[in-house]
Amino acid sequence: MTLYRRWPDVRALVGDVMTREWVAVTLGAVPPDDGSRQVRPHLVDTLVAGLRALRGHPLLRKILDVDPELLLPYLFDRRGASQDRVLEFIEEALRRGHADGSIRADHPVRQARCLLLVLQSFVFSTRTMTDDTDPELTEAAFHDELRHLLERTLTP
Repeated sequence: MTLYRRWPDVRALVGDVMTREWVAVTLGAVPPDDGSRQVRPHLVDTLVAGLRALRGHPLLRKILDVDPELLLPYLFDRRGASQDRVLEFIEEALRRGHADGSIRADHPVRQARCLLLVLQSFVFSTRTMTDDTDPELTEAAFHDELRHLLERTLTP
């Protein structure tokens, strides 16, 4: 009964846990920035590290294995709180990158949303594309390709 005083159902509880965990692991993977380098390389490192951390998170792995339908509303109907928090982080970094000239100047909200779409596809679909018997199709190889995509997309 105590749970239902705070959450109306299990899905709401799981949604709050997903937000807490995934924002913490994604943004917690941000490499330290001593301010000596431009924004673009730091943002690319951050996005790849966050993706790797999220893909390895036990809650995400369990949901993908047991109840992937739980994620469908966040892919097709609406953004969740964790997506909004990551978008805020990316938008702020893009604005700083526009200012220092390391990121191609464009509409930062649209750029951030496009980056999140790419990242989400890597989070949810990488395992359908990997083949551990081919060293060019491992998860690490796809992370390297993501890094290349991000660099090319963001370079002025």
